[in-house]
Amino acid sequence: MLLLHPHPPSDPLTDHLSEFEELAVSAGLDVRGTVTASIATPRPKFYFGSGKVEEIADVVAESDIDVLLCNCHLAPVQERNLEQALACRVFDRTTLILDIFAQRARSHEGKLQVELAQLQHLSTRLVRGWTHLERQKGGIGLRGPGETQLETDRRLLADRVRGLKARLQKVERQRDQGRRARQRREVPTVALVGYTNAGKSTLFNKMTDSATHAADQLFATLDTTMRRIDGLACGPVVLADTVGFIRDLPHDLVAAFKATLTETRDADLLLLVVDASDGEHAMKVAEVEAVLEEIGADHVPVLKVMNKIDRVESAPARLDVDDSGVVTSVSLSALSGEGLSLLFDAIERRFVGRYVQHQLRVPTELPRLRAFLHQHGQILNENFVEGEGWLVDAIMDNASDRKLRALDGAEGRCIRDQLVNH
Repeated sequence: MLLLHPHPPSDPLTDHLSEFEELAVSAGLDVRGTVTASIATPRPKFYFGSGKVEEIADVVAESDIDVLLCNCHLAPVQERNLEQALACRVFDRTTLILDIFAQRARSHEGKLQVELAQLQHLSTRLVRGWTHLERQKGGIGLRGPGETQLETDRRLLADRVRGLKARLQKVERQRDQGRRARQRREVPTVALVGYTNAGKSTLFNKMTDSATHAADQLFATLDTTMRRIDGLACGPVVLADTVGFIRDLPHDLVAAFKATLTETRDADLLLLVVDASDGEHAMKVAEVEAVLEEIGADHVPVLKVMNKIDRVESAPARLDVDDSGVVTSVSLSALSGEGLSLLFDAIERRFVGRYVQHQLRVPTELPRLRAFLHQHGQILNENFVEGEGWLVDAIMDNASDRKLRALDGAEGRCIRDQLVNH
């Protein structure tokens, strides 16, 4: 495996090269070497100049390279021309990312999304597989077998794409039902977003006491995972761990992951996780913000989370606020848990006022009232006192509070007697 890294003449973009190398390693490839190429303007035939193509051909022949990976987006004709000139397989950055996604997808939805993106990418490259067949053109009766095979493949591929889109629409409707249920109960959603390998899954596990897969590699997890967090002063929230972003994220992937990314677009708060130990974190934040704008999530409030402070010398856990007292960022370590309480405090501040807390006495003859509190609220404390009934300390959202106050019968009278001054 040989890596080919094009760059502008004035900037070698070494950080882009290191990221590309990490992508190749994440895909499980054996990288034997790297060739850089200064490109002012991409050429239509090879993307590279003819002199550079000859130089690459020498390296491929000497090192017995069978696959060449290019850190750019190649047109189908450029891939085909390079393969003919270099006598090896040629893939671009988009194909590499799609391959990583295919390896990491675990859920049914994730596999459907990745397959759709792969087929949409493949649809422009079918011609490459049939160049060994005759492809005559000129009119009726002159079509060769290669062209007939291509038409058959395109038709089968188009049918498969339509089927995948229909199945993903069904998954999206199911997600919408769950989302509407949360909105009816006014349970806010907090989505973790950020550059890939910033530590989102590790932070998710720490915040929810879960065990989702987390690893020090690009795109370790793809499937959106959601967990409810209880015990906050603001009431329960739903935390969503989403797919990581990367520069030049293929548009086919963005389109295919529309249902997953909708959780980000419809969230009440985004936790933008940043690797504080990465010298290029400002640039990567800009890349994430660009993708958020592309999917229509740029209107969602953002709380920046500076993660991995354990890798930064003299970087304490802290909470930063602006002049109006709004929390703008939290510095913490998801690995050690240092500063995690500050993040929970920041989330509580963001959602203050969305929930109300009641301390109520529920007589033993009103078990339905107690059941209502357990069903619609979060019980912080509950004690049974002989002769008085249950003493319940509960938090509930505004919608559930309105339902509580609207109860009729004995339950309604009991509630109104206790909440008359609230």
